[in-house]
Amino acid sequence: MKILKPHFWFYKSQRNGVLLLVLLIICLQLFYIFTDFSSVPSDVLSHEVLALEKHLDSLERLAVEKPVKKRFYFNPNFISDYKGYQLGMSVAQIDRLHTFRAQGKYVNSIEEFKAVTKVSDSLLRIIAPNFKFPDWVVAKKQKERLLHKQEARHHQDLQVLKSKLGDITADINQASAPDIANKAGISLLDAKKIISYRESLQGFTYIEQLKEAPGVSVTALRKTIRSFTIQEKPLIEKINVNTASFKEILSIPYINYQLCKKIVDYREEVAELQNIAELKNINNFPLNKYDRIVLYLKAE
Repeated sequence: MKILKPHFWFYKSQRNGVLLLVLLIICLQLFYIFTDFSSVPSDVLSHEVLALEKHLDSLERLAVEKPVKKRFYFNPNFISDYKGYQLGMSVAQIDRLHTFRAQGKYVNSIEEFKAVTKVSDSLLRIIAPNFKFPDWVVAKKQKERLLHKQEARHHQDLQVLKSKLGDITADINQASAPDIANKAGISLLDAKKIISYRESLQGFTYIEQLKEAPGVSVTALRKTIRSFTIQEKPLIEKINVNTASFKEILSIPYINYQLCKKIVDYREEVAELQNIAELKNINNFPLNKYDRIVLYLKAE
């Protein structure tokens, strides 16, 4: 002990220094224990660190994602034996395709390929997405589908129109202007002209009288004649040709001023018409209008 004792003798200044050193060590230990060094404030991170983290994240996503297999398209009309074997087709199916092609024919759709080769639906679902037909074939198919849709839409519209027209009368003498326009498929203006002419005649007795309607196109008249009939003839009040005045005869449809004068002159000449058919004896009487004129005249 006497040998070691001199080693623990310190001066007062030395003891103060040792005490200060011990306190400093204790303070550092306490700071280390109670301070959290696990997180760094976000404002400390630099832009370079954030960019690096994003890059690392993108690399991780690429590593996880499944690589996309590149698809190779081909024309099924030119499938060789080896290509057919790779696709999973049987020898019989490949031979059917080659026999079909030997006739100078081409497969132009997936449905036609199935019909020719008789491949199974499961195999067709696998290989069909790789088929690539010529552009003109694809355009033709698209045009056919478009025409089919248009025809289907037209048929549907026609059925709807027919259902709407079911309650419209087929008698031209009973139909209104909208009825004629909708049923015959003509303009409302032409339909109104037909109605106006019908009123001037007091009704249509012959369906051919429709052709005489002024200002109506030939197409509209043809459609109207196809769409309507005369189910009930009009009741026309006839004028006695022997007692009617010049003005009354002139008001009759189909009779113009010259014909009216001839009728009156003939009446004065014979004193009285015994039969309406005597009108045919008038010089240059329009015989093609006789059936129409006698609808409005009588001889009594």
